[in-house]
Amino acid sequence: MKISTRGRYALRLMIELAMNQDGDPVRIKDVAVRQDISAKYLEQIVSVLVKARYVRSIRGPQGGYRLTRKPEEYCVGDIIRLIEGDMAPVSCLEDEENHCPRQAGCVTLRIWKELDEAIRSVLDKYTLADLVQWQEELSQNYVI
Repeated sequence: MKISTRGRYALRLMIELAMNQDGDPVRIKDVAVRQDISAKYLEQIVSVLVKARYVRSIRGPQGGYRLTRKPEEYCVGDIIRLIEGDMAPVSCLEDEENHCPRQAGCVTLRIWKELDEAIRSVLDKYTLADLVQWQEELSQNYVI
């Protein structure tokens, strides 16, 4: 399992939107500059987020994008799965029911199930609000 740039950039975009929740709508070209990401690539990602109603578009000269919910209502796992698809480490675990004809005698299935549960538990443990908090902590400059 490897998270693509598309998944990582989607999280970075969502963090930007969450951090500016109370301000003006966030423009893709501004995020592209701050995050050093292609604006065209971000537009592809944001279109998936809009279609899923994770973000909404605001038109006009002062337009941009906003989250549709509070940051604490977005699970990191949901964002990643939306962009990346299922995160199962093997194809036989992608569906609710395992239809693999070898499952009864597959000694490695136990490992794949445990790995799948571990991935899900980490991705689903955190929210967008947690990422915003971590970003703010990193941004603070402590002077001793």
